[in-house]
Amino acid sequence: MLPQFGFSEFLLLAVAALIIVGPKDLPVMMRKIGQMVAKGRAAAREFQAAFDDIARQTELDDLRKEIEDLKQTNMLSEAQADMAAFEREVNAEVMRDPAAEAGAPGGDKTGTAKAGMPKAGGGAADAVKPGPKPAASAVEPTATPAADPQAKGTAA
Repeated sequence: MLPQFGFSEFLLLAVAALIIVGPKDLPVMMRKIGQMVAKGRAAAREFQAAFDDIARQTELDDLRKEIEDLKQTNMLSEAQADMAAFEREVNAEVMRDPAAEAGAPGGDKTGTAKAGMPKAGGGAADAVKPGPKPAASAVEPTATPAADPQAKGTAA
């Protein structure tokens, strides 16, 4: 920042430069001073841009780090993991062998638990298990005339 110069100070500097440098070399000197000022401003802009890049990179690194932390401690991923664990437990209960549970305490062979709810993996299909078929009786049942509708007309 330049100190505050008024019109009278600039006029004094212009008269001093005109006397010291001379009217012939004054435009050349002013052009060189203008070029030096332009170079100085360009260097200042480049320096400022470098600092801005460093600050932006630092902010981006901080944001990346925060995003990685959020990914690791994400509540959604924790909830998904809890749901997956619960699903595995339920699947293990459902897929458990009902024959192994038949002798387990708290259950009976009808497929119901203590509270009257079906056992995990047990149901109506598991409650009644097919056993050996009874042997056919040697005596054939005879049809009675009252039970046979076709026999009514012949029995009287």
